[in-house]
Amino acid sequence: MSADESAGTSQIRIQRLEQYKDRWTSYGANTGILEISERLSASELKKFEIFESYDDKFLERISPDVSVAKWKKDAILFEEGTYLNLAFFVAGGAVKVYIRKQQEQSVLSQPRFDALRTMIFEKTLIPEIEPKTRQIKKGALPPPAPKPASGITFLSSMDFNLPNASAQTLGAGEIFGEIGAMSGWPQSVTARTAAECELVQIRVAALRLMKQKSKAFKERIDKIYRERALFSQLKGTPLFKDCDDAFIEALAQKVELVSCEPDEVITQESESAEALYLVRSGFVRLAQQLGKGQVIVTYLSKGMTLGEIELLIEGMKGWRCTASSVEFTDLVKINRDDFHEINKRYPGIEKQLWLATVNRIKETGRNKRDLKQSEFIETALQNGLVQGNSILVIDLEVCTRCDECVRACADTHGGLPRFVREGEKYENLMITRACYHCRDPVCLVGCPTGAIHRTNVGDVVAIDDHLCIGCQNCANRCPYDAITMRKTGELWPANALPPIVPNTERLLATKCDLCYNTGHGPACVSNCPHGCAMRVGSLDEFQQLLSKGA
Repeated sequence: MSADESAGTSQIRIQRLEQYKDRWTSYGANTGILEISERLSASELKKFEIFESYDDKFLERISPDVSVAKWKKDAILFEEGTYLNLAFFVAGGAVKVYIRKQQEQSVLSQPRFDALRTMIFEKTLIPEIEPKTRQIKKGALPPPAPKPASGITFLSSMDFNLPNASAQTLGAGEIFGEIGAMSGWPQSVTARTAAECELVQIRVAALRLMKQKSKAFKERIDKIYRERALFSQLKGTPLFKDCDDAFIEALAQKVELVSCEPDEVITQESESAEALYLVRSGFVRLAQQLGKGQVIVTYLSKGMTLGEIELLIEGMKGWRCTASSVEFTDLVKINRDDFHEINKRYPGIEKQLWLATVNRIKETGRNKRDLKQSEFIETALQNGLVQGNSILVIDLEVCTRCDECVRACADTHGGLPRFVREGEKYENLMITRACYHCRDPVCLVGCPTGAIHRTNVGDVVAIDDHLCIGCQNCANRCPYDAITMRKTGELWPANALPPIVPNTERLLATKCDLCYNTGHGPACVSNCPHGCAMRVGSLDEFQQLLSKGA
């Protein structure tokens, strides 16, 4: 090899290394990383115990979503409250996890449930909409869960059930970060290297495939969840909030943890019902037979239960509904005997379940008779309204099509609007093609550079133009067509990687970022002269806008 060829090869290796640094540290500027791998072969992955049981073909498939990094001592891997889409396996060294910010333990274990759907209270407490501002009046809701002074909300899907001001040290062979990553919730602890470490970093896409492929790996992850998080999950659930700790600890060892793929059937109408299910992440649709087809009668979200009707009412031998997962969903399964033991020991729980049973029967019966409501629930599930944290809707009966919302968006973002004033229509409301800032954003999965990421400012998902290579992966993954590709008028240089990139036109992915770094709220809403552009954060808010319009 000539000197020129050798220099060229060396330059390509440097560029490839920089690309992987960008991918695995999000910004390519994390000084905690001493060394990071290139894409690993199957044989290289098998050197790590966590991959030993997988065949070469499978490992080649997941290798783009795996890297190995050496971190220096005292480097912060992540802080509590941040979002991750990867887990860490300690190959060497030690990592210390602890609660860095001093909140009360009652706050740390406080889960985020939708109070309107998980607790029993008078319907008169449903929030109202202020006609002038068309904003939800928060004061009409039941008292919210306490929030720490930092604004970080800690959730029941905690990676570690740590007392305040305590720490835990993880050594070789341990896994962490996976619970928050796979459920899409913020991390509950801060992780710092206690020594120079070698860490295997695995993205969510690969984690899910590894769980599907290997029963042993699934059991390993479930065991970690039982030890670190399940007690907090159960204790923080409205249903079990009054149970004593010893009882919950015993229950946590007996329940079954169930993980479902999108559209996977959980229960089949009329088949034998032998368990109560508690939703710990994701959404579940409930459908009933009507003629030769099915109608959607309701849906379940985090903290809600399925099976109380079938187990409480004597003589019911089968499921009333067919339940299926809307997306990746995790459930806690409590068998019939344990269910009856809970009710026997805690009569208050049985009372809550009877109230929930009566309400569920009324709700499903009403929705089955009202096909319009059934259609709305199905539309909401299909269009991701249950998934979104901030959905831009426009009242078409008020809108004059002046396009001030689009112009304001463009003026805020260098002349390029971040959304399209088009979308699905439901009655008088249009659901625009603007990013929903989803609870579980699938657009983050598989980004080769980490350009699309959680900003850790509220629920905002944003794209870093400096890292985006225009691969269109995020745009193709977004189920709601909220990410568009724009032309930059530039070509990639001849030495760009990967090889298909050089001399091709450079594209950039673009999407709504809620104007999070501008110091004001979303420009689309604040600049609408007629007040017809609104942001909603839940299905209940969307329905209230419909009823208000009616």
